[in-house]
Parts: sequence; C-alpha cells; structure tokens
Amino acid sequence: MIAAYGASKAALIRLTEELAWQLGPKVRVNAVAPAVVKTRFAEALYMGREEEAAGQYPMKRLGVPGDVAKVVAFLASEEAGWVTGETVRVDGGLLATGTLG
Repeated sequence: MIAAYGASKAALIRLTEELAWQLGPKVRVNAVAPAVVKTRFAEALYMGREEEAAGQYPMKRLGVPGDVAKVVAFLASEEAGWVTGETVRVDGGLLATGTLG
C-alpha cells in the first residue's frame, strides 16, 4: 500500500512539473503536499492520539488548515509570480524524519 501511495505522489509531482512546462507562460502550475492536518479526518485517524502523532513531526505539533491555506494563498498571489512547477511540502518537516507518520 505504501508503494502505491508513493508512486501516485511521485506521478502527481511529475505531472505538476510537466504541466508547468507545457502551459507556461500563460498559467502557473504548482502543487501543495500537506501532511495530515487537524480536521475531522485526522481526529478519526488518530482517535485521541494526537499528541503521540505530533511527536513524529520535527515541529512537535500537527498542522492546522490555516498552515496549508497560507501556502495556497501565496502560490495564488502575484508574490509567487515566478514560481511554477513546484510542489511545496506543508508537513512540519515530516519527510525530514524519514517516517510516513
């Protein structure tokens, strides 16, 4: 299951790069790759073990929807006018730990 997840994520990253190449300069194409953030899904996933899960992240906390929203807002703004083909991880450093959560 993890292999399929990794392969599909890699495909989306590559698709983002390819679409940026094909659609530029008319359209900027970027992707956001968040870790699990505090939502009803996360509550169901961790079932009261949020503190334990937060310990897996270098930042020692779970993300909140606003963490992701701010990155999306930046990418949609003119401040990111020369950013295209990027996948921005919003994961509290999770991949830096070598774990999948």
